[in-house]
Amino acid sequence: ALLGVISVGVGFVGVFVPGLPTTIFLIFASYLFTRSCPWLEEKLVQAPIFRPFQQYVYGERVMPLRARVVTIAMIWTASGVSCGMMALKGALSPTFAVIIGVAALVGSVVVALLFRGSAEGDSRSP
Repeated sequence: ALLGVISVGVGFVGVFVPGLPTTIFLIFASYLFTRSCPWLEEKLVQAPIFRPFQQYVYGERVMPLRARVVTIAMIWTASGVSCGMMALKGALSPTFAVIIGVAALVGSVVVALLFRGSAEGDSRSP
């Protein structure tokens, strides 16, 4: 639980410090809380900042097409900028580029398929 709290703290700092990731620390904190202190995990997941997105994650609503397109565009933009910056510094290895590309592809497929619901014309869509 203590490692989870520290991870949330580092994730919070990552919101303000460029280059320090936020998401991975929150995912790690959620994992740690789930295993050690479920009520802390529930508090993290129910935080007001995450509440608007829960309806898509839990399948209560279909993620709008525009939101999916913007999300996928952001995934590829962030991946491309990261690889581009590393390439400019001469620090981009082919292995790392492939890992980033595969991660972006997996993220894109998840957003494109998982959050679209049973049908694009689903009555639950906004």
